[in-house]
Amino acid sequence: MARRKYSFNGNEFHPMQPTSADIILRQQLEYSISKYFYEACDRTIQNLLSTCRWYVTTHASAMTLVIECPDQVTNWRVLQKIVPMGTLLNKIVTSAKIRVCPPEGQGVPFEMRVDELAVYRDMAG
Repeated sequence: MARRKYSFNGNEFHPMQPTSADIILRQQLEYSISKYFYEACDRTIQNLLSTCRWYVTTHASAMTLVIECPDQVTNWRVLQKIVPMGTLLNKIVTSAKIRVCPPEGQGVPFEMRVDELAVYRDMAG
C-alpha cells in the first residue's frame, strides 16, 4: 500500500476575511439579540439602559453585552441589576458575557459570564 504525502499550505489555516454578507448577517444578529434582550427587560432596567451606551457584540469568543456608563452612580445601579440582566441574557444565549464599563479613567470594566450567575445570586442573597 503506497503511503500518500500531504503538503499543507500555511494559508489554508488562516481564518478567511469576512465577506460583506458575513458582516451584514453579524450586524443583523447583534441587532436582533439587542432588541429581544431590551424588550425582555422590565421598565427599571430599560430606563437604566437608556442612560447608558450599550450594545451587543459577537466579535469576541462569546457574545457580549457591553454597557458603558456615563457616571459612577449609573455604573453602580447597572452593577446592582447585573443578575437580572444576566438571567434574561442567559435565556437568549447561554455562552454570553456582560461587560459593565465605568466612565473612562474611573475604574476598570467588570465582566461576568452568564453561566456564572449562581455565584452572584449567592453573594447577593
